[in-house]
Amino acid sequence: MAERRMMAKSIIKSDLFLDMPATTQNLYFHMLLEADDDGFINSPKSIMRVIGAKDDDIKVLIAKQFVIPFESGVLVIKHWKIHNYIQKDRYRPSLRPEKEMLSVAESKEYVEVLGDVSSMDTRCIQNVRVGKVSIGKSSIGKDSIGKNTYCPSLPSVAEDIVTFLNSVTGSNYRSTTDKTRKLIAARLAEGFTIDDFKAVITKKAKEWQGTDMAQYLRPETLFGTKFEGYLNQPEVKNDRRSPISRAEQERQEGIAAVNRLIAEYEEEERQN
Repeated sequence: MAERRMMAKSIIKSDLFLDMPATTQNLYFHMLLEADDDGFINSPKSIMRVIGAKDDDIKVLIAKQFVIPFESGVLVIKHWKIHNYIQKDRYRPSLRPEKEMLSVAESKEYVEVLGDVSSMDTRCIQNVRVGKVSIGKSSIGKDSIGKNTYCPSLPSVAEDIVTFLNSVTGSNYRSTTDKTRKLIAARLAEGFTIDDFKAVITKKAKEWQGTDMAQYLRPETLFGTKFEGYLNQPEVKNDRRSPISRAEQERQEGIAAVNRLIAEYEEEERQN
């Protein structure tokens, strides 16, 4: 493990960081020193005991999204890769299995990929927005950190998006697959919002339903690298009639059959 650690002024000189109590800032600095080469802290409570930090200090770091907690008790410093670049000959990869639950955004921040991270925190996945409720935005790469109000975890955000996709297209995709969550996390890390996802789904469904392109109304296509292009393209009118579900088709056929029987009965009555 490397002996030297660095600190990015874009993080520790931000208003969000400086607004924290001095004891909380002190705990963060000690965690930076004790973390492994991927920013994981195996025993944060031992550091707290040594420096006399309180439980409130760690809760503030979690709430302000400076660290991400796991159910195992391990923590990871969210902006670790902004703080530190370790040369390959000195770098020792973390052996923590929690590493598989994270992805690195373009801003070099860790973001949650799998849903096994502790639900006690209020961290955000970049600029997430639900309806008219703004969910905290972090743009560390631009030397600023926003204030947060409410942060759902990636599983709940993915479920919201995929449920909307299924309702619009009549599909049955799962929000729990790793590939789908990684795509959603990647777009969220780029600053897109939940409303953006729903706009893309609605726009492409209107364009593709009833055509040969309907097969591409799936997470892999909609949430991939063409996402921004889909979001910003002008709305295309689809003159083809949208296909109806099998249940609706059966219902309509049943109604038609009943109407035929009624017509036949009325015709027989008139003849008699």
